[in-house]
Amino acid sequence: MEARPIGAFFDFDRTLIDVESPKLGIRYLWERGQIPLLYVLKIMAANVFYQRNLISDEAMARILISFYRGKPLAPFEAGAGEYYHEVIRPHLAPNILARVQEHREEGHTLVLISAGIRYLLRPVAQDLGFEHLICTDLETRPDGILTGDTQGPICTDSHKRTYACELANSLNMDLASSYAYGDHHADIPLLELVGHPHAVEPTEQLRKVASERGWPILSFR
Repeated sequence: MEARPIGAFFDFDRTLIDVESPKLGIRYLWERGQIPLLYVLKIMAANVFYQRNLISDEAMARILISFYRGKPLAPFEAGAGEYYHEVIRPHLAPNILARVQEHREEGHTLVLISAGIRYLLRPVAQDLGFEHLICTDLETRPDGILTGDTQGPICTDSHKRTYACELANSLNMDLASSYAYGDHHADIPLLELVGHPHAVEPTEQLRKVASERGWPILSFR
């Protein structure tokens, strides 16, 4: 009987990389004069509430995504590779990157799963050899202009678990033998899905759950 595939699901922000990628993106755009001050102030205000868990992961993501309203997708896609190598790649977390390599050597199915946007994450998945990318898709009009909304649910919280289940079912994956890595309490539904959950530099809420349930807690280095 053929063995069922074992998955290794990796979150992106503050898991595979050691920072929140929107901070890098906002700074990058600000330095090039491509982002309005009003938007930056809105994000700063929203982040105060987000850090205090007064708004959800999904709500914060929707505020961030509003930046794209009325803009063409094509230039963002065209610059994604250069942006990854210049801005994102230096922030890859060495300890977690080593885990990716270990799972690859074990023959596990590598899955990058994040609330992040597809055009930004595609170069990451390609460079690091992830076989599957589960993330958030931006909604685009027929003329290629972005609406500022998403195509389908944002890949966070229970939606992240749902997307992971869909992939696992399609591959007949052995979830009881699979692994998952996440940093935020919004990742708990995903972490609960597998037999080997890991918390990476976790939020206070996730750290408490991980400690209670005996989940390994990992650092970036």
